[in-house]
Amino acid sequence: MVSLFFTYVFLGLSIALPVGAVTIEMTKQGLKNGFMHGWFVGLGGMTVDFILIMLLYFGLAPILSLPVVQSWMWLIGSLFLFFIGWDSIKNAEKDIHLGHEKPEKSLKSSYLNGFVVAISPGSVVFWLGVFGTVLANSFKSTGNSGFFVVAAGILAGILMHDLILMSIIAKTRVFLNRTIIKWISVTAGFLLIGFAVYFAVEFFKSVFEIG
Repeated sequence: MVSLFFTYVFLGLSIALPVGAVTIEMTKQGLKNGFMHGWFVGLGGMTVDFILIMLLYFGLAPILSLPVVQSWMWLIGSLFLFFIGWDSIKNAEKDIHLGHEKPEKSLKSSYLNGFVVAISPGSVVFWLGVFGTVLANSFKSTGNSGFFVVAAGILAGILMHDLILMSIIAKTRVFLNRTIIKWISVTAGFLLIGFAVYFAVEFFKSVFEIG
């Protein structure tokens, strides 16, 4: 069980490395408000991952795979990402805290940002496609214990990625001034809007396929 756990820790770590919407939001919040705010964005994203794992465990994968369900998730994800991206651009000069300045933004707000950014059919497809079979096989071979060891390993790998990323960001932000952080925030906003456009395109494609 120990070797199984660490195998999936490294798998979770490697899967988390590609840059996505959650990573972008983590980086932005980490630069503007410090380590804890960036990490709480990651925890919000991991909460969605955990919910999807539990849905898989309780056999709700077929419902999540329904085109109409995924279509609505594309739409909701697009709207959330557009709002967060636009807010990032509009308020790029605000809420920048350097050194020992205390952030005005709450950790709860950062957590919720991570949660809503992570809501997308992409996450569903990721868990169903990449880990669905793995989790199902572990359940068949070793029962509940194997399922949760694999799931815990994956989540631990993602958590490790988030902590490493935020540690790098925390060290880097010491050398940045407000202007640089502002333009990084603007860039992050446009990237999030880019993801929103992609989600919107997928939504309209799914609508035409359903129709």
